[in-house]
Amino acid sequence: MIYTVSEDFRKNGYVLAKGLFSSEELAEVTRVVQIFHDKWLNDNQAFYQERAINSAYLTAPKYLSDPQRMVLFKLLSSTKILNILQQAIAHSPAFMNTQLFFNPYNAQQANYWHRDPQYHMDLSQQQAALQGPEVVHIRIPLTDEPGIELVPGSHTRWDSQEELDIRMQQNQQASSQALSTGLEIPLQKGDVLLFSANMIHRGLYGLDRFALDLLYCESEPELLKFIQPDCLPNLQQLTQLENSSVFVSSKS
Repeated sequence: MIYTVSEDFRKNGYVLAKGLFSSEELAEVTRVVQIFHDKWLNDNQAFYQERAINSAYLTAPKYLSDPQRMVLFKLLSSTKILNILQQAIAHSPAFMNTQLFFNPYNAQQANYWHRDPQYHMDLSQQQAALQGPEVVHIRIPLTDEPGIELVPGSHTRWDSQEELDIRMQQNQQASSQALSTGLEIPLQKGDVLLFSANMIHRGLYGLDRFALDLLYCESEPELLKFIQPDCLPNLQQLTQLENSSVFVSSKS
């Protein structure tokens, strides 16, 4: 079978699959993610109360046992996930990381517009990245939540002046201000939202936000270097997975 990037993703930078998973399919995933979250909170209470809105590296062995990690590995390599992933990355997608998003401790804490690369790239590099290899989030809400607000099409074009001022908090603007180009996408448990990490977006806080993000990239050395080896399955675990090829070593 030949996979191609979908027109929806090519044009808008996101694909929404409503009700892709049933509650039963997500029950074990939710249980494992809650175990991770409880242990992470225990170790990071000060950070959480200060400003945290997400954690990462769920598949590392620090907080989860091997059987618990396998629950996540099976999700990450499942045919359902790969089918939606291939609408954005048609050839040789590689698993990068996992993240868990939750509400801030302080209900008054503001959210913020951003492009993911802005945290390790200057503006010229961010602009160049729009023509480079793709990184995508696959968001799986484990509860009903306000969702994501994003700017459709911004995964391949640079910011307008309004977007740049707000995103970068320049010219007396704040990153939490409304954008005239923003589109809110509320999410319910079982939905799956795929979106480009390059696009302008922000999380929407509220309800019982508890969302698992699966991150994948094109198999390019400049991206594979970010993979943490201890977040990958071992050789014995790989034999139990549907599509084990998504787990690429950072040393490849």
